[in-house]
Amino acid sequence: MNEESYSLLDVLFPSVSGIAIRAADTEGEVVRVEACCTPSGAACPGCGGWTERVHSSYLRFPSDLPSGGRRVVLSLRVRRFACADTSCPRRTFVEQVPGLTRRHGQTTERLRSAMGTIGLALAGRAGARLAGHMGITASRTTLLRRVMERPDPPATAPRAVGVDDFALRRGHVYGTVVIDAETHRVLDLLPERDTETLVPWLARHPQIEVICRDRSGAYADASSTAAPQAKQVADRFHLWQNLAKAAEKTVAAHRSCLRDLPPAMPVSEPEWEIPIEPDQEDDEPSGKFAERARVHHALVHDLLGQGMGLREIARHLGWGRHTVQRYARATLWQDMVKGERRPRASKLDPFKGYLELRWAETNGRVTVLTLHRELAERGFRGSYSTVCEWVRRALPAVDSVLSAPAPPSIRKVTGWLTRHPATLDQEEQQARKTVLARCPELEKAAALISSFAEMLTTLDGVRLPEWISDAMRAGLPGISTFAVGLESDLEAVTAGLTTHWNSGPVEGAVNRIKMLKRQMFGRAGFDLLRKRVYSRESAG
Repeated sequence: MNEESYSLLDVLFPSVSGIAIRAADTEGEVVRVEACCTPSGAACPGCGGWTERVHSSYLRFPSDLPSGGRRVVLSLRVRRFACADTSCPRRTFVEQVPGLTRRHGQTTERLRSAMGTIGLALAGRAGARLAGHMGITASRTTLLRRVMERPDPPATAPRAVGVDDFALRRGHVYGTVVIDAETHRVLDLLPERDTETLVPWLARHPQIEVICRDRSGAYADASSTAAPQAKQVADRFHLWQNLAKAAEKTVAAHRSCLRDLPPAMPVSEPEWEIPIEPDQEDDEPSGKFAERARVHHALVHDLLGQGMGLREIARHLGWGRHTVQRYARATLWQDMVKGERRPRASKLDPFKGYLELRWAETNGRVTVLTLHRELAERGFRGSYSTVCEWVRRALPAVDSVLSAPAPPSIRKVTGWLTRHPATLDQEEQQARKTVLARCPELEKAAALISSFAEMLTTLDGVRLPEWISDAMRAGLPGISTFAVGLESDLEAVTAGLTTHWNSGPVEGAVNRIKMLKRQMFGRAGFDLLRKRVYSRESAG
């Protein structure tokens, strides 16, 4: 082997030994590399005996990784050896190059691995499109076969596991995902979500000490049956989710308290103390836009007076540079308002007189739908919402036809009770106070929900028995039933409210499974989905 052959070998096949490069043809659309095997003999795959008796030779043409977008074909001269052991059932065999070829393979091992990686990342059709752009000729089924050929990751002995279900076909078929709660790696996917499916898997892992699960009875029974030594931990997310559903039932049972609520007192907005220029006109612009323009104009000019540049002000305020520039160029804030609030022509302009006349004739007792139909007969081509908005804004309201405001929905009130008070705006806080003052039962429910939230966030689960007793004595539909359910699973719920273990990593694994399912348009069988989840986890 000459020096040039060594250099080509290092460039083309740096990790392969046992071959020699004879020539390389780079002309045309296909790169052809001629090579031959260099060992003097080979071991028989049948008996393992070494032989150097050459029976014959022939050329193999496995495809290799593309180079510069062009296909690469390897012209490899291989030998057929005759086995020296007369008792061996194999009379002849063909030598293989480790890391390069396999029996009956039409591609090199590294090309096969690359197709498996593409199929793993993008699945079938998308992977085939990417492979075509890279110069690899492969169909979607070929890529999926390469994915299925990948070995499963080595088995581990987890100390803590997380268990949850995922939908193979939502509402019809569900499976079970098991992860390592410490490393967050998926350990297995099971085709069902019942006790009989999980029990054998847990029985094969007697070293498990912690099982994080939701409050499903099937997973609880499986854990008690196959892993009695393990501590069961009910997930805090599912506990809060169950409490929120119970709170919604409580609110629904007292929906009568939501009717005829006294109107909430409006919260006055803070007034901006900005000096008025002496030369401002008396009929200065008003409204939210005008107030915002007044504040922003004063802020920008104040920063300019401090010596800050336009770009610096833009970075400081998080605005666009051109926005700051417009405020800086305006001498008075009224210039900004007058420049922005130009009246625009409307399709409704020719018909406003008719609308005012009809409204006055009927004393405001005509519906907007009727008005829109009458305008359409007279040539109006605008939408119903345009008429409705103008009537609401421009025409005087009639007290006798004004309807009382609709009571808050059950879901909205449930949100007021279950959301953190810091996330409620002033209007929602005032509405919450009004509802609780009107309904003592909902006030009890709010106190119980806040107490449970405090236990959940501070991991103070030792107060759980006391909370359950208070909730059961309250006699609230939904929440009292929720408390009875906690009592039946007290040990696992207490562990969930006192330890750091939770099912958050399991939910992350379920989201990744959903992503893989959508990537395959929901047509992936369980075996392929399991292989892709396994391979992605082992690839990191």
